[in-house]
Amino acid sequence: MNKRVLVAMSGGVDSSVAAYLLKARGYDCVGVTMRLFDNALLGLEGESTCCSVDDVQDAASVCARLDIPHVVLDLSLRFRTCVINKFVAEYSRGNTPNPCIDCNRFMKFTCLLDYAGEAGCDFIATGHYVRRVDTDKGPELWKARDAAKDQSYVLAQLTPSQLSRSLFPLGELKKEEVRAIAEREGFINARKKESQDICFVPDGDYLGFMERYTGKMSVPGDLIDTAGRVLGRHRGAMGYTVGQRRGLGVAAERPLYVKSKDMERNTVTVCFEEGLYSRSCLVSDFNWITKPDTLPARCSARTRYRQPERECVAESFEDGVRLTFASPQRAIATGQAAVLYDGDKVLGGGTIVVAEPA
Repeated sequence: MNKRVLVAMSGGVDSSVAAYLLKARGYDCVGVTMRLFDNALLGLEGESTCCSVDDVQDAASVCARLDIPHVVLDLSLRFRTCVINKFVAEYSRGNTPNPCIDCNRFMKFTCLLDYAGEAGCDFIATGHYVRRVDTDKGPELWKARDAAKDQSYVLAQLTPSQLSRSLFPLGELKKEEVRAIAEREGFINARKKESQDICFVPDGDYLGFMERYTGKMSVPGDLIDTAGRVLGRHRGAMGYTVGQRRGLGVAAERPLYVKSKDMERNTVTVCFEEGLYSRSCLVSDFNWITKPDTLPARCSARTRYRQPERECVAESFEDGVRLTFASPQRAIATGQAAVLYDGDKVLGGGTIVVAEPA
């Protein structure tokens, strides 16, 4: 009997080719598209970069071409609760959240796995560029062969149990190979543009989104240096991120960057570039996919999605993991994820709660 797979289909080329490859390998596939939010509800005009009517239609078109069933799940309430509301809460606290990680954690690899069980599916599959490597000790999550497309950073919250029921058909392919397959098979989305922004903030204006969503207007405040001297005014602390250079509106002998935010005092602290560096950070809510035999352990880490990995030592602390880097790291932001690697293997990841000065 063929294994049955629930394929998460966003309407994009990656998930479409994932479904094609699985069917070609003999799997019994069911396509599913998650309806995550309504633009009007979020105060957005036009279509967003995902979850649109066009996306659903594109996914349905590919499923029809592959002769597999297609279903749409309305998960908008859970998405609002677990992803959007968390994003708003974290930004309001002065952190820099990553909602794509939360979407994978709470939506794709929780809701879809639950639905897969109800639908009699053995696995779920996505179009992520990562690899699952099965070993005697269980499945491991590895980076994609195509380093430019690797998405392992956003999947570091996968549990071993979830990983054992997940398939990633694109892990060995390059993007141009995926598009070539889609064109050869006549998929409507073969040349569809990729989304680069957060799906519910398609214009990248986080401050504007926060104001629309919460109904609360930002309050300007003081822009200060590390000694507490007032240098100017900011337009709303939530609109700034650690490491930001542009849009500060302050003249200085050298470029200034956002170092930190104090939401209670409504201040944004800026510094010269050398003030952005940290030697270590504390990471909470840590999920081990493949835990080292002993800690402390030498490994490498990313503290931002597209950042190169840096050598570090990981050791336990009371609420998670402390990372100490071989050299100071620039602009480590609370709220972002820190993901640990041993070569291509993902060890695990968690949320940065403290960046300790160099």
